[in-house]
Amino acid sequence: MKQLMVILFLMMCFQESITVFDFDKDVSIEKWNTTNDDVMGGISNSSIRLNNEGKGVFSGNVSTENNGGFAMVRLPVSIDLKENSKKIILRIKGDGKKYQFRIKAKKHQRYWYIQSFQTNGDWQTISLDLVNFYPSFRGYKLNKENFASNRIKEVAILIGNKKDESFALEIDTIQII
Repeated sequence: MKQLMVILFLMMCFQESITVFDFDKDVSIEKWNTTNDDVMGGISNSSIRLNNEGKGVFSGNVSTENNGGFAMVRLPVSIDLKENSKKIILRIKGDGKKYQFRIKAKKHQRYWYIQSFQTNGDWQTISLDLVNFYPSFRGYKLNKENFASNRIKEVAILIGNKKDESFALEIDTIQII
């Protein structure tokens, strides 16, 4: 694990990265929006805020009542990927739960490209290969090719583990290398 972190650090040092979002005490988070299962009758709730250290905190409660079961925070972006862009790098501290990172290639696209990641309660650097993001709509994998665009128009983090649970995910940075 230490070797992977050293390799990722070196890759980030020698390769030009694109910062999607860097949380700190002076940053505005007003463009981040939550979308919960209440859009379809559920009762899950979530929020995003800055903590005292300037990290983003996505937290709330997921409920499976009324056919619900997810909470999501999302950010509209306009990113032109570089020819050698290969990975999304998340610097996060989770609660031991599984989350999804999501991207959209077009602004009004109905489906997301998604990839799951597992948190462990400590600060982690999560590396997600862009080519492994697969298309999904309402929890169903679509019969389309994996992410292959040269643009990202929206990013999101979702929790939806098919159980009632509270959650909290600290976010430091989101980058593309």
